Amino acid sequence: METNILKALNNMSKLNSFKLNELYSGQNRMNNVGTALEYFVRDIFCSSIDIVGLDNKDRVHSEYLSYLGNQNNPPDFIVKNGDAVEVKKIGGLIGSIALNSSYPKSKLHSDDIRILQSCRDCDNGSWSRKDIIYAVGTVAEAKIKTLWFVYGDCYAADREVYEKTFKSISRKVHEIDHLEFTAETNEIAGVRKIDPLGITYLRVRGMWGIDTPHKVFGSLADFNREAIFSAFSLMLEEKYNSLPKQDRDVIESNRGITIKSVEIKSPNNPANYLKAKLICFVK
Repeated sequence: METNILKALNNMSKLNSFKLNELYSGQNRMNNVGTALEYFVRDIFCSSIDIVGLDNKDRVHSEYLSYLGNQNNPPDFIVKNGDAVEVKKIGGLIGSIALNSSYPKSKLHSDDIRILQSCRDCDNGSWSRKDIIYAVGTVAEAKIKTLWFVYGDCYAADREVYEKTFKSISRKVHEIDHLEFTAETNEIAGVRKIDPLGITYLRVRGMWGIDTPHKVFGSLADFNREAIFSAFSLMLEEKYNSLPKQDRDVIESNRGITIKSVEIKSPNNPANYLKAKLICFVK
């Protein structure tokens, strides 16, 4: 089964309710709103929003998705032979997103030390780089109010930018000569034997964050605070044109959806502007 961001947006535009407690009522695995939001995003990609029961949903998801992640390792899921998706729940439109130990990604690379081997092996291990979507939702009283789907290459610089900063800080920490460091770590540093007994250690971690899509791109959108629900998807024009024509035809004929041609600053060089498509759905 095949799916993509356009199919997901078309599925979402047909919904009447965006209340997570109604969509997933009685499901004991929905112990927090973040989990429910991730299931919602999976469901619209997999055309399974009307499927009853999480076990039944999971079986349908397996037909469309090649990987399901966990809380500690990105991404949250990968579409079969398609894009990676990272879901983030935020409390307000204007603020920041906690990315924890993973810096923002313009693309998902298979040699990223922060992804699991099972992620590298998905799609028969035949990939080296995937497009990544940040699905960022604001939720109030278990109801999704806004949802942004932003492709990483619209949002984040190339990985060398972040790795250079990470490595520079790590080198400076390791220059402290009276500390004993662990041999290998994916974090900034690990310090051993801090106390006289030599039984205490310290992990020095990088905790990344990024401004919300609405703070960065909200000026491009016709945003109505009184709307019941708003969704926006931003991708480069080249990406939009690479998606199946039949899916572009469906989304372009959907009266509830508008598509705008916009220009955005390059995440790698703000002096350059990139042609992009902003897809909007407001209910």
